[in-house]
Amino acid sequence: MKKRTLLGCLLIATLPSLLNAQEGAKDSLHNSLQEVEIMSIRATKTTPVAYTNIGREELKKQNTGVDFPYLVKMTPSAVVTSDAGAGIGYTSLRIRGTDATRINVTANGIPVNDAESHTVFWVNIPDLASSVKDVQIQRGAGTSTNGAGAFGASINMQTSEFNTQPYAGFSGSAGSFGTHKETLRAGTGLLSEHWAFDVRLSNIGSDGYIDRASSNLNSYYIQGAYYSGNTTVRLINFAGEEQTYHAWNYASKEEMQQYGRRYNSCGYMFTDSNGKAHYYDGQTDNYTQKNWQLLLDHHFSEAWSINTGLHYTKGDGYYQEYKGNRKLIEYALQPYSLNGEEIKKSDLIRRKAMDNHFGGAIFSLNYKDERLSASLGGGANRYYGKHFGKVLWVKNYIGDLIPDHEYYRNTGAKNDANIYLKGDYRLTNNLNIYADLQYRHIGYKIDGCNDKWNDATGSLQTLAIDEKFNFFNPKAGASWQIDSNNRLFASASVAHKEPTRNNYTDGKLDEHPTAEKLIDYEFGYTYANDHMHAGANIYYMDYKDQLVLTGELNEIGEPLAANIPDSYRAGIELMAGVKLPSGFSWDANATLSRNRIKNFTEVLYDDNTYERWEINHGSTRLSFSPDIIVNNTFSYRLKGLEASLQSSYVSKQYMSNVEQEEHRLDAYFVSNLSLTYTFKLPKTKSITVGATIYNLFDEEYESNGYAGSGYYTDEGGTRHRYNYAGYAAQAGTNILGHLSIDF
Repeated sequence: MKKRTLLGCLLIATLPSLLNAQEGAKDSLHNSLQEVEIMSIRATKTTPVAYTNIGREELKKQNTGVDFPYLVKMTPSAVVTSDAGAGIGYTSLRIRGTDATRINVTANGIPVNDAESHTVFWVNIPDLASSVKDVQIQRGAGTSTNGAGAFGASINMQTSEFNTQPYAGFSGSAGSFGTHKETLRAGTGLLSEHWAFDVRLSNIGSDGYIDRASSNLNSYYIQGAYYSGNTTVRLINFAGEEQTYHAWNYASKEEMQQYGRRYNSCGYMFTDSNGKAHYYDGQTDNYTQKNWQLLLDHHFSEAWSINTGLHYTKGDGYYQEYKGNRKLIEYALQPYSLNGEEIKKSDLIRRKAMDNHFGGAIFSLNYKDERLSASLGGGANRYYGKHFGKVLWVKNYIGDLIPDHEYYRNTGAKNDANIYLKGDYRLTNNLNIYADLQYRHIGYKIDGCNDKWNDATGSLQTLAIDEKFNFFNPKAGASWQIDSNNRLFASASVAHKEPTRNNYTDGKLDEHPTAEKLIDYEFGYTYANDHMHAGANIYYMDYKDQLVLTGELNEIGEPLAANIPDSYRAGIELMAGVKLPSGFSWDANATLSRNRIKNFTEVLYDDNTYERWEINHGSTRLSFSPDIIVNNTFSYRLKGLEASLQSSYVSKQYMSNVEQEEHRLDAYFVSNLSLTYTFKLPKTKSITVGATIYNLFDEEYESNGYAGSGYYTDEGGTRHRYNYAGYAAQAGTNILGHLSIDF
């Protein structure tokens, strides 16, 4: 990373002279340069789906240190959370109550979701937002896209276009919890009327709000582009390297009362005679991810164009942890004798590692005239990953323990291909109809031994998964531009989603989960003029065979997800905004929803006999699905001064599907205040200084966690239910100062 930072400093030092040398470049070329974008997966103003566009300037205002989910948290129906409690490290995003495994994410049309877990680990691609031009978030099933099925939302990012003029810049932040961020960026501008190169280097670090929840994140982005007439080619390489201390155990209410809200049990080893707790320093997650994209955009004529892309992602990493009093046989180690006693359990340190490869190609052939806009597109991707575990150390072990003793290994292989045909046709001057047909095929195999021990067989769980899925996902709708200010749209969409890796590995050995199906109905209205906008979107998302946690356990006592026949998410999203000539602006959105399983049966187990207890709850709330989400932003701008107050309200939600009060996350209201001032000095384009106060009113809240239940039977044969939960405490009032200089 030191070499990358030095390179960035040299670029910034030399670019002022380049700025002068390139001053005569043809600015008129800027408007004619074609960006390499797979636009066919994006919605336009006539597409009958609910979506939000976030431009570069808006992203830049928020991008002072926190992770990507926090940059888009003010969009409708969004809820964010942070394991470390301060927005850096392991962070996640839910939209309409759906988690990250159900949100499709692409960068330049290329899938970003992990092929097996279906989630995006933003910690593996830190500060990618500094190289993103804009983002479109589609809620619901959305339009056909590449990669994992969109079962609640899709996020399409377009990375930065190249610039005709050379530039350089630096941005830095520092604040509470040892948080800091440094970003260097530079570009050559257009060279010889055909070539352009861009580079970004970033370093982000934080101690975290939660004890020891530190993060050390490094990343870079390099882009080389060639432009010639109707053709543009971009070669992009971006990578991230992270080391994050575990904070995913969360804490119970009892632990918070005893040890404080920042308590973190991860890495706990023992408490000494003086009452001091000792933790394992190496309890960290370590991962490096490198991404390559080769993108081609060619315009055959004004009507016909093609976009293609090749991609490859290499992921390599591990996490290691201290485990106390573990059965040696579960780690392929033999019991040993110590002082005449047979030792079957001991403390140890284990490492779980991954070695992943993901590559493929995407394309879209596009046609556009005065009435018809159509695309034929798709992609084919191949994933291959190794999962394996090692024992690094065993306390007082007597026997043969080779270095990096391996105790399990399995592989996952996945082929994913799709093809779609979509079109938007203008029937009249104001009425457009839309159709979108996608076929998707998935083949998924898992082979080898899992890390889970099965007492019944006396061996590690054997994985022999070989599944194939064929999905047909039709979508149709219409958009009516009533007049220049008013618009209506309606659509119906079908989406399917295959199970994740965990749905298989955490399931019963003799039962496999099935695919899920969604029928999404959307109806929307928008009003907009030069000074204000308003809108409403009504949705009904009807799920068949949705996978949810039922309380049931698999053969080795772990919670499992099972397909439930019927569930739904229904709601209305309201949006409004005003922008006045005085410099004042106001934006707000609210989601009022009902998220239910129609007929839910919970399964509990007796602590001693493991006897099943089935409880039918009838209609019950879906977990992590608040009924009310409200976001509000007041902004004021006067010359170079800008002030912004952002507020979010999230109503109560439950961490399980059975509405137990012990499983509840309480409602919370959080506000952030941002102040910035922008000015110029000689030889600079702009300088911005500012500060953001997060959680301005010091709200004490938790935004994520886990929950479960069990029962025991007393001597009289009466069953007694008990509940448990862990909570992700979020930081109180904290501040982050920031500085940005552009040359």
